[in-house]
Amino acid sequence: MGYKRENGAVGIRNYVLLLPLDAVSCSVCKGVTSLIAGTTTFCHPYGRMQFGEDLDLHFKTLIGCGRNPNVAAVIVVGIEDSWTSKIAEGIEITGKPVAKFSTSGNGDLKTIEAAARKAAEFVSYATSLKREPADASQLFIGLKCGESDTTSGIASNPATGVVADMLAAEGATLVFGETPELTGAENVVAKKFATNELSEEFMQIWQNYFDFISSKGVDLLGSQPNKGNISGGITTIEEKALGNIQKLGTSEIVGILGTCEAPKNGTGKGLYFMDTSSAAANILTAFAAAGAQATLFTTGKGNNVGNVICPTIKICGNSDAVRDSSENIDVDVSGVIDGNQSLEQAADDILASLARVASGQLCAAEILKHDEFAPIRLFLQA
Repeated sequence: MGYKRENGAVGIRNYVLLLPLDAVSCSVCKGVTSLIAGTTTFCHPYGRMQFGEDLDLHFKTLIGCGRNPNVAAVIVVGIEDSWTSKIAEGIEITGKPVAKFSTSGNGDLKTIEAAARKAAEFVSYATSLKREPADASQLFIGLKCGESDTTSGIASNPATGVVADMLAAEGATLVFGETPELTGAENVVAKKFATNELSEEFMQIWQNYFDFISSKGVDLLGSQPNKGNISGGITTIEEKALGNIQKLGTSEIVGILGTCEAPKNGTGKGLYFMDTSSAAANILTAFAAAGAQATLFTTGKGNNVGNVICPTIKICGNSDAVRDSSENIDVDVSGVIDGNQSLEQAADDILASLARVASGQLCAAEILKHDEFAPIRLFLQA
């Protein structure tokens, strides 16, 4: 049961988003959300003194989040009108209501008043919308793991892989990333691509990332797996990677996306690879900017990260973590470890949770107000 948008997409949430273009506009956005019920916002330290590809990615991230189908309407706030207009115009092509305000020459209080009045209008519009029946083919789901341990590769990831296959068979769109954490399984992933050209492109992307890390005098094998993974029983990056990719299931990978890139119209069905870092908050932001309505997030030791507009469903196969961090876990698949649950039964539980969240139930990260937003940076600022 979702919200049908003007461009045909379906949202599982119905946010009126106050979108700050730059760091100093965050206070205005927070001022509006403190006054107007039904609004949400996020903060970030960027939007000034950026250039080139890094600035382009910043625009792509903000525009993508505004376009996300979970957002019913957007108010863009920035310092100057030209960049503010650029973001607003990029979002307007979806057909959803968009407004923009600039603080330069207006100050905080006047801008908050004007934006709050518009936000009240947008909330009235958004709350008049009703959920309607939708099907799995209209879902765009992210796949991510974090705080992995030995149970991840045995229970939560393979169970999620079964779900990924089920969704792909129904015509849904899925995306995974974590380029550096595929190290040790890159050749396995390469064989899953639909064409040789895509396989070669993926291997070049992976090699470029690995070479970049090496060029900084850092050995990836020394920083991955991290201490949390090691304490959970993972001893090598190869072990971590081979467990990681279990969540992809058996479907072929039909395309490659740049960071925050949405699948092209008409080709957005099936499983995609997105070139990203491995940091959870960054990837969740990139998935949201690409248009994902939710992310299936597997964890071994427990991970409480979320996203401001994209619900993050936590799946865990570690009975200790489920017990000790129960408020952070949506789906307990620890029965796979002790033999009381098959992967198919675990997958059914994950799919049922996804269906409930897609129809309006808050996931654990939302209940705990985990509204993280972490845009990826490419360069130092000028």
